[in-house]
Amino acid sequence: MTELFISAFITLFVVIDPPGCAPIYAGLTKSAPPAQARNMALRATGIATIILTIFAFFGEDLLKALHIELDSFRIAGGLMLFFIAFEMVFEKRTQRRTERAERVTASEVEDVSVFPMAMPMLAGPGAIAAIMLLMNEADGVEQTIEVFAALAAVLIITAVALVAAGPLIRLLGDKVEAVITRLLGVLLSALAAQYVIDGLRGSFGV
Repeated sequence: MTELFISAFITLFVVIDPPGCAPIYAGLTKSAPPAQARNMALRATGIATIILTIFAFFGEDLLKALHIELDSFRIAGGLMLFFIAFEMVFEKRTQRRTERAERVTASEVEDVSVFPMAMPMLAGPGAIAAIMLLMNEADGVEQTIEVFAALAAVLIITAVALVAAGPLIRLLGDKVEAVITRLLGVLLSALAAQYVIDGLRGSFGV
C-alpha cells in the first residue's frame, strides 16, 4: 500500500462514513423485509459507485458545463437531509410507513436506495469533492488505480455495514430502536445543517 492509497482510503472512509451511514440506513428501512433491505443496500452502494466514478473522471467539466458550483450541492444536499432527519426525530416516517403497511404489500415499501442513501448520503457533496480532489492529485495510471482501489475498498465496507445494520438494530428491540432512530435523526440534522453552512460559506467567501 502506497501513501496515496492510504491517504485516499482514510479520506473517503471519513467522508462516506460507513459506520455512521449504517444505523441511519437501518432506521430508514426498518419496515422493509430483510431481503428487500439487503437489495436496497447493495443497490445504493452500486449507484453511489457509479456517481462517484462519473465525477472522478468528468466532475469538473460537468459542473462547469452546467454552471453549478460544488457549494450548491452542499446546500441542496443539506436541505434534503434535514427533511429526512425531521421525519426521523418526530417519527413521521414511522407513522407514515405504519399506515401504508396496512394497505400495501411488502414489495411496495419505499425504496431509499437512490435517495437519500446513494445520494446525498454516500455520494454526497463531500464524497464528490474528495474523489475529484484525489483524482487531481493522482499522477499517472498507477496512482489513478490506487485511488479507485481505495474507493472500492471503502464502498465494499459500506455495503457490508448497510446489510448488517438492520439485523443488529432489530435485536435491540423497538424501544431501543426508537431511541437510536431519534438520536440519529438529531445527528443527521446537525450534519445537514453543516452541509448548508459550508455551502453558504463557500458561496459568500466567509
